[in-house]
Amino acid sequence: MRTLHDALRLRLTEQLQIQSAAITARATFPDMAGVADVRGGDTIYTIDTHAEELLFEFCEEWAQEAPFILIAEGIPDNGWRIFPESCTAEDAAFLLIVDPIDGTRNLMYDKRSAWILSAVAPNRGETTTLADIEAAVMTEVPTTRHRVGDQLWAAQGSGAHRETVDLITGERQEIPLRPSRSETLAHGFASIVKFFPPAKGATAAFEERLLAKIAPEEGENPLVFDDQYISTGGQLYELMVGHDRFLADLRPEFFSALHLPKKLVCHPYDICTEIIAREAGVIVTAPDGSPLDAPLDIRAAVSWVGYANDALRRNIQPHLTESLSSLPDDSLPEVSVSL
Repeated sequence: MRTLHDALRLRLTEQLQIQSAAITARATFPDMAGVADVRGGDTIYTIDTHAEELLFEFCEEWAQEAPFILIAEGIPDNGWRIFPESCTAEDAAFLLIVDPIDGTRNLMYDKRSAWILSAVAPNRGETTTLADIEAAVMTEVPTTRHRVGDQLWAAQGSGAHRETVDLITGERQEIPLRPSRSETLAHGFASIVKFFPPAKGATAAFEERLLAKIAPEEGENPLVFDDQYISTGGQLYELMVGHDRFLADLRPEFFSALHLPKKLVCHPYDICTEIIAREAGVIVTAPDGSPLDAPLDIRAAVSWVGYANDALRRNIQPHLTESLSSLPDDSLPEVSVSL
């Protein structure tokens, strides 16, 4: 485990800083928001293709030290590519799963930071899953108005770490990760993902019913605030630093209930750094409360739930499980979609 952690930390930290700076500089150009491709149920924008080029260049260089398998978008079939090409899958020392830009839509309009997500797991072939990940790094890709950016990393059983980097001077400062200790959602941020139509109405209706059970209104004003950060890595960050208390991405559940195709959902590369959140004290689970798991590929649809602390999990999980067990039901709005 320590070997993988050292490799990831030493090799990725410097490269990701360079990549972050390069992407941020290019993000100021209008063509970054152009559509380059549509694949794997997602839209690939021009800024994504630039990030993929940088990632592949980096992997070619790293492969001179040891063979490994990269799992990422932009790679045909199941998203696996062996570096160097002369090696076989059995030769690979480890698996590296990467999302070069998680939060493309935020970054390409210079609205909000995106994140570079990277994690390593031992090579267990196609049976390797999210549960096998042993170390991860996530690096903030700031907007052009930022002066500082964060990098977070963790190794299994060794805790989570956060450094803030001054983008002008390069000075680094370690800052503790402090998830919220509040035992309720009152006067805090909590959200169920509803980034895109067509399931947004159904999700919002479900969310209102759930919050009525776990955070009933008192008085005139709402007690729970919503913030839709279109980035799984960004959402995990908000839980780790104490901004959000409860987050759930249940898109695959709603799409199944509404008989819709599972497009624009969370994939394993989006959630590959959840080990950092867990090492920081955040509770990350599957919707039913079981440990999060999925094959390390680019196709699997992943539903996940994050609680800032265990008290919140105990208060919310039973109501969430009960509410999900009733899907689909008559309270979900009908959805029509052109396929």
